[in-house]
Amino acid sequence: MASIERTAYPQFKRNPVVRELIAAYTPTDDELAFIADNARQPGHRLTLALLLKSFQRLGYFPAIDEVPAAVIRHLRNALRYRIQVKPAEIAPNKRYRYFQRIRAYLQVRAYADGGLDVAARAIHEAAAVMDNPADLINVAIEQLVRDRIELPAFSALDRLARRVRTLVNGRYFALIDKRLTADEKQRLDDLLVVTDARIKSPLQAIKRLPKRSSLQHFQELLDHIAALDELVGSERHLADVPELKRKHFAAEARVLDAAELRDFGPAKRHALLLCLIHRARVQTRDDLAEMFIKRMGNLHNRGKEELERLRARYREKTEAIVATMSDVIQVLDRHPGDTDAGREIRRLVSTRGGVQTLQADCDAIAAHSGDNHLPLLWPFYKSHRATILRMVRMLDLESTTEDRSLIDAIELILSQERARGDWLDEPVDLAFTTQLWRKTITHRTEQGEERIHRRLFEVCVFSSLANELKSGDVAVRGSETYADYREQLLPWEQCEPLLDDYCRQVGLPASAVGFVNALQSKLMQVADLTDQGYLENGQVIIGDDGFPVLKRHKAKDMSSGARALETAILDRLRERSVIEILCDVAHWTRWPRHFGPLSGSDTKIDQPTERYVLTAFTYGCNLGPAQAARHLRGAASAHMLSFVNRRHVDANKLAAACRDIINSYAGLQLPKFWGDGKRAAADGTKYDLYDQNLLASYHIRYGGYGGIAYHHVSDTYVALFSHFIPCGVWEAVYIIDGLLKNTSDIQPDTVHADTQGQSLPVFGLSHLLGIQLMPRIRNWRDYRFFRPDEDSRYEHIDALFREDVDWDLIETHWKDLMQVVLSIKSGKIAASTLLRKLGNYSRKNRLYQAFRALGAAVRTLFLLQYISDRELREQITASTNKVEAYNGFSKYFFFGGEGVIADNDPLEQEKAVKYNDLVANAVIFHNVVEQTRIIKTLMRAGWKITPEDVAALSPYVTSHVKRFGDYLIDVDALPEPYEIELALAA
Repeated sequence: MASIERTAYPQFKRNPVVRELIAAYTPTDDELAFIADNARQPGHRLTLALLLKSFQRLGYFPAIDEVPAAVIRHLRNALRYRIQVKPAEIAPNKRYRYFQRIRAYLQVRAYADGGLDVAARAIHEAAAVMDNPADLINVAIEQLVRDRIELPAFSALDRLARRVRTLVNGRYFALIDKRLTADEKQRLDDLLVVTDARIKSPLQAIKRLPKRSSLQHFQELLDHIAALDELVGSERHLADVPELKRKHFAAEARVLDAAELRDFGPAKRHALLLCLIHRARVQTRDDLAEMFIKRMGNLHNRGKEELERLRARYREKTEAIVATMSDVIQVLDRHPGDTDAGREIRRLVSTRGGVQTLQADCDAIAAHSGDNHLPLLWPFYKSHRATILRMVRMLDLESTTEDRSLIDAIELILSQERARGDWLDEPVDLAFTTQLWRKTITHRTEQGEERIHRRLFEVCVFSSLANELKSGDVAVRGSETYADYREQLLPWEQCEPLLDDYCRQVGLPASAVGFVNALQSKLMQVADLTDQGYLENGQVIIGDDGFPVLKRHKAKDMSSGARALETAILDRLRERSVIEILCDVAHWTRWPRHFGPLSGSDTKIDQPTERYVLTAFTYGCNLGPAQAARHLRGAASAHMLSFVNRRHVDANKLAAACRDIINSYAGLQLPKFWGDGKRAAADGTKYDLYDQNLLASYHIRYGGYGGIAYHHVSDTYVALFSHFIPCGVWEAVYIIDGLLKNTSDIQPDTVHADTQGQSLPVFGLSHLLGIQLMPRIRNWRDYRFFRPDEDSRYEHIDALFREDVDWDLIETHWKDLMQVVLSIKSGKIAASTLLRKLGNYSRKNRLYQAFRALGAAVRTLFLLQYISDRELREQITASTNKVEAYNGFSKYFFFGGEGVIADNDPLEQEKAVKYNDLVANAVIFHNVVEQTRIIKTLMRAGWKITPEDVAALSPYVTSHVKRFGDYLIDVDALPEPYEIELALAA
C-alpha cells in the first residue's frame, strides 16, 4: 500500500493554527442558513457544520471522531454554542441524508456516480509515463477535484492505482517479452548468474561508471560500449515503450542486485534488464563523447605548454640574435662605405656561428614567436589516434545543419587510415574549420598549388569534431546529452496553438514584427532616459575612450538597534543538535513522507521516519554510513543507512522533501521582512571529489579538483534548487533550469548571478521565458553596448555603443526562438540541454546566432538600467551576497569526510548536494521559528523592535547548532507549535 503521507490526499492537520482555522473552517452566512434549515438541535447542527466544512476542506466526509478538537471548538464558537454542546451521534439514514444535502448544496457528485470511471481513466493515461503509485493517486485526486466529484477512501484510490499500474506495466512487460526469443531470454538470465562467490555477476559490468579522463580509461570506455552492444536488446525490443517508462524501469533495476532481480517474474525481469541495458548504452555514448572532448582539450593544453617551453628554450637565442643585430647596426654606423661595412658584417656573422646557424635560429624563433600551438599537436595526438578512429567508427555521427563538410572529412580520414604520405591527394572542403587551422595545415608549393598536410589535417578534423559536439552542430545518434536537439523540440504545428496564450502570460507580442518593434522601442526609450539622466546620475562617468566607470558606494552600516537585537537573539537561541533540528522540522513540515522504495510501495523498514531523519543527517552532513553508525549508539547500522539511501531516496524525492520545507517557510512572517520572494540569486561553490570519475575536473577559478554545487537562493534566504555540475561548464547553462525546476510556493521572476551566470544566449532565452536576468558582472564596462538603431545618436552616452542590434536576424528566426521556448515550457527539452549547445560558438547554427542577437539587445537594456539605477545595483549586490553567504552556511553542515564527496557515481554526487540542501534549509526554517519566538518574547518584555531592525537579521546562524558528539534521536518528542505571525511597530 502506498503511504498516504506521500500523496496529495487531503488530511486534517494535527495542530491547525488560528489563521488556518479562520480561513478554512469559518462558515459564511449562506452556510449558516443552510445548517439552520437542515438541522434543528444544537448537537445536530454542530455535526452538520463539521461535515460541511470538513468536506469543503478535504473533499470527502470524515468520521466525526477524526475531526481535530481545535476544529470542533472553532465551529462551536462560530455557531455561538456553549462548551457543553457536543457533536451529536446520528443514525446511518440521517447521516446519508446529510451527505446528500451537502453534495447538492456544494454541487458535487458522489464517487459512486461515475467517479470510479473518471479516476481509472486519469490513472490509465498517466500510467503510460508515470510509475510511482503516489503520483498516480495524485493524478486521480486532481481529476476528481476538477470534475467536482467526492473523493473516495484513500484505500480505494490506492487499490485502483495499483491495479491500473500493474495492468499498464504488465502490458509493457508482455509486449517486450513477446519480442524476445528463447535464446535472448536465456542470455538475459545469464547476466544474473554468479559462478564464483568471489566474482561479481555480469550485471555489475552493465552498471560500470566511467572514470576520470585519461587515454587508458578512454580505451576502457570503448571496450565497455562494445560489450554493451553485444548484449541482448535493440530499439525493436523497446518500441512503443515511452522513454520515461524506460528510465523508471532502468532506475529500478539499477538499485537491485542479481539475487533481487531473480525473484521477479520472467517478463518483468527481462523488461527491467533490457531497459537497464538500453539506458547504459545511452549513458555510455554520452560519456564517450564527453571523454573525447576532454581528451582533445587536454591535447590542446599540452600543445600550449609545449609552445611555452619552446619559447623559453629559444629566449636565449632570441637575445643573441638581437645582440647580433645591434652590432650590425653599430658596424653600419661606423663604416659609411658598403665595402668596409660588408666585410666587417661578414666577419661579425662568422664569429657568431655563421650564416647557416643564425638562419636556423631565426627560423626556429619565427616558428614559435606567435600564439599558434596547433603545429605542435601531432606528437601528443599520435598516441590517441587509434582510439579516436575506433571511437568515430563506433559512434553514429550526424550533422545537425546542412553543412556536411566535417562529416565528409571524417569519412575521408577513415578511408585513408593506413595512408603514409605527408600530403593529401584529394581535394577537401575546409569550411568546417577556422582560419588559423587553415593556415596551419595548408602549404603552397613553388608552382602555386595548395596542399594539405595529412597528419595535421587529422588533428584539425577531430579538434573541430570536439567543438561541434559541444555546440550541437554534430550529434550522436542514440545518446541523450549529445543527441540532435532539434528532434527534442515540439513541432511548430503543436507550438502554434500554444503561442497566443503563452505570449499573453509572459507579456510578449505574439508576432515577429510586434516582438521586434516592442523590444526595439523599449531599448530606445531606456537609452534616451539614460542619456537624459546622465548629468544628474553622478554615479557613472564615461571617459573619452567610451568606457564607463561607476563610483563605489559605501555599504550601509547596521544600526545600533539591529546590532542589539541580533546580540539578544544569539544569546537566547536554544542549543540544538542537527538531528534534533531535523526531527522538529519533520514534525512541522512532514518532509520525510516523500521517501520510500523506488517501486512506490509502502515502507518495508521499521520506524521509517527515524530512519529517514538519520539518513538525511548521515548524507547531508557527509558523515557516510560507517562513521555515522559508530556515533548513533545502535540507532541504525551502516547497512541500514546505506540501504535507505540506495533504495528509498533519489534526487527527486530529496527535491520534494525540500519543497515541503520551503512551502512551510513561505508561510512564516519573519522572512517577508528580508524579501518578497520575487528575486533569487544563483552562484556556484566547489566541492572536492575523488578524481576517479568523469565529472571531476580542475578549475583555475575555484583553485582545485572537484565539481560545482550551483545553488538558487531566494531573497528570503532559503535555497530553492541546486545542481551538481562539472567545474569546466559555464554556470549560466544551468541558471534557467533552477528556476523552471523549482516547484515550491516561492516563484521568483528575477534572477541575479555573477559573471559566470550570464551570456548573450542566456539573456535572450531568459527574456523569452519571462525571467529578468540581472547579474553582477565583473569587468562589465568591457562588454559591448549595442545601438538600438543605426541612426540613433546620444548627447552623453553615444560613446558606449560599439555595434548595432541585428533586428532582421531576430525577426527572421522569431518562430524558431518561440519553438525552443515552448518546448522548454512543455518539458520536452531542458533549458540546460539547449544552452549547453548554444553556449558554444557556432558559425553554422543560425539559431545560436539569433539567440546571441536577441541577447545583445536584452543585455544592453540591462546594462543601461544598471548604470543609471543605484537602487538596482544595491539590490543585485544584496541578493548575490545572500547566495554567497548560503554557500558557506551549507558547507558548515557538510563537515564529514573532510568535505570531500567520496562517491564516484554522478547520481550519488547530485544526491549529496540535495541532502546538504535539505539539512541547510531545515536549519534555516528552525532558526526562523526560534528567532520569531525570541522577538515576540522581547516585545512582550518592552523592547521596541522596528521592521528595519528585523530586516538586518539573517537565518544563517550556526553558533547554537551542535555538530559533533554522540547523536541521539527521539522522533516521538513533539516540538511546541511554531508561530507564524510577527506584527511589528511601524
